[in-house]
Amino acid sequence: MTAHPQQQLAHAIRFLSIDAIVKAQEGHQGVPLGMAEIATALYTRHLKYHPQDAGWFDRDRVVLSNGHGSMLLYSLLHLTGYPDFPLEEVKRFRVLGSVCEGHPERAHDKPNGIEVTTGPLGQGIANAFGMAVAETYLNARFGNDLVNHFTYAFVGDGCLQEGVGQEMISLAGHLQLGKLVLLWDDNQITDDGSTELSISENVAERFRVAGWHVIEIDGHDIEAVSAALEAARQDPRPSMLACRTVIAKGIARLQGQRGGHSGRLFEEDAQAARALLGWQHGPFDIPADVQQAWRTAGQRSAAEYQAWQARISSLPVAERAEFERIMRGELPANWQQVLLDYKHKALSAPPEPSGIFISAEINDLLTSVLPERMVGCADLEAPTSHKRGLTAFNAQDRSGSYVHCGVREHVMGSMANGMAAHGGVIPLSVTYLAFADYERPAMRMAALMGLPVKFVFSHDSIGIGRNGPTHQPVEILASLRAMPNMWVMRPADAVEAAECWELALTHQDGPVSMVFARQSLPLVRHTHTPDNLSRRGAYVLHEAACGQRRVTLLATGSEVLLAVQARKKLEAAGVGTAVVSMPCWELFNVQDANYRRSVLGTGVRVGIEAAVRQGWDAYLGTDGGFVGMTGFGASGPADQLYKLFNITTDALVAEVNRLNA
Repeated sequence: MTAHPQQQLAHAIRFLSIDAIVKAQEGHQGVPLGMAEIATALYTRHLKYHPQDAGWFDRDRVVLSNGHGSMLLYSLLHLTGYPDFPLEEVKRFRVLGSVCEGHPERAHDKPNGIEVTTGPLGQGIANAFGMAVAETYLNARFGNDLVNHFTYAFVGDGCLQEGVGQEMISLAGHLQLGKLVLLWDDNQITDDGSTELSISENVAERFRVAGWHVIEIDGHDIEAVSAALEAARQDPRPSMLACRTVIAKGIARLQGQRGGHSGRLFEEDAQAARALLGWQHGPFDIPADVQQAWRTAGQRSAAEYQAWQARISSLPVAERAEFERIMRGELPANWQQVLLDYKHKALSAPPEPSGIFISAEINDLLTSVLPERMVGCADLEAPTSHKRGLTAFNAQDRSGSYVHCGVREHVMGSMANGMAAHGGVIPLSVTYLAFADYERPAMRMAALMGLPVKFVFSHDSIGIGRNGPTHQPVEILASLRAMPNMWVMRPADAVEAAECWELALTHQDGPVSMVFARQSLPLVRHTHTPDNLSRRGAYVLHEAACGQRRVTLLATGSEVLLAVQARKKLEAAGVGTAVVSMPCWELFNVQDANYRRSVLGTGVRVGIEAAVRQGWDAYLGTDGGFVGMTGFGASGPADQLYKLFNITTDALVAEVNRLNA
């Protein structure tokens, strides 16, 4: 049987992967060896990309959701000519400092061909879903001439078995995202062995009943894969291409077996594979004709790239400036005036609604100045109210900027990551703080990738009352603050809320968790200042007035008011007391030492927060006092719960007196 004319291109992927994994003495060969023909069909015939401009805004996005198979992506990026992936880097696979890391890692400084960091299974396909949402929204806003591209994802069994995968299947089918295409490595093997060990349903049928376009093909038949890709590009539904493959194809000792996933490869395996597949070239040696064919494939979209650039240049000045601003991820001029005006208004006519409704009002006011903002909410619009003037993004209206995610927090957070990674939109993800744990894998990945996602949480404490301890997130603030590169903001009133929104929107190097109370937040700031006092993370709200400062009360969110009330009592008793509001610990931690010392003071320190103490000792010292939670909450009216758990003004005064005794 005559080999397919592009078979050698697929083998180039295989042997670059084999040689890199043998050299590293570890890796996951199953994916690159099993999906080589699939990748060849996609990259040589269908993908819109331009390696010399890896960040081309209208490029097709490719996500390696089964990120353990990273050598598939690294081989493709090298072969097609991405500058950051020369052969020397492929040879340094899994070496400390190499761009070819154990799993694909999104670059923080500039686009290089890796769209998102992948590894935790299921996150990648959910990110791809978010990218498709962003593309569809921007296409509706700017038209086909400027935004018209597909999102492809290489997918493994694990991605489809993780719960977030099913959430994605359901919502993407509901939204009918026709430019989302999954390429499933259907090899019937997982790390434990046959997929029959843990799954018995027809996986392809899951997609069909969710409204997807599904094609089942031989994943080693380049023509069949290419025809399926063309059909997917023509279908208005999201597409799943179920590609039957052999895991670790080419390694006779391991192919089709459990060990094919990541079993150790040896030089003898590489030699046997060369003999089996007729690859007559040494380690890392790609013959000139094969390399040239791949480099030619890398230039397949060059004319389209130039035409797109010409269309940008021919736009009217104002339209071009707006589109280029969106591409760069820059905020428009004068958007901050909306927040400054809100601060003025809050001081002259204090808002009465709950903390989360303050956030909702701010979000609504920003609609006219930040049209790129997209909001996802997990079936909680009534208690969070972040839709208001926004219209829904759905299968009928792609211009809407509010995504009804249903009860799907897992995919909502991951979708937001994909939207941020795509660019051109500012994603907000809204739910209760107690459900942050459903979003935690996505939040961790946002922090790891440095994505500017805005996670908005309500119902932040025992202040939610009768819903009871299942919904009272006493430990979650501490857990979010423990996450590197995550800003956690808990505003005390409407003024701080506006300041925290400003800080969150300007922060481009990582995610922000904005945490709001359910209960009302009376003003604790009564004097207007154009300066954003929250920008330093903590500040002296009230200095000691009756004499030298002897006590510093530190608080966040709704408990700042309790600290202010306790200060009045202590000052009346002749105890010089300052109140420090700490809306964002992470910002305070990076201030200079002199500023931190001036805020914290040298006397007795007592913290108050309707949450556990963990993390507070960094500011209080081990001998400092704390008024807060020591266990889970209870069901009852909020005011009664604060008394039950002794989070009161009197308790704060008593704790100060105990430490001063």
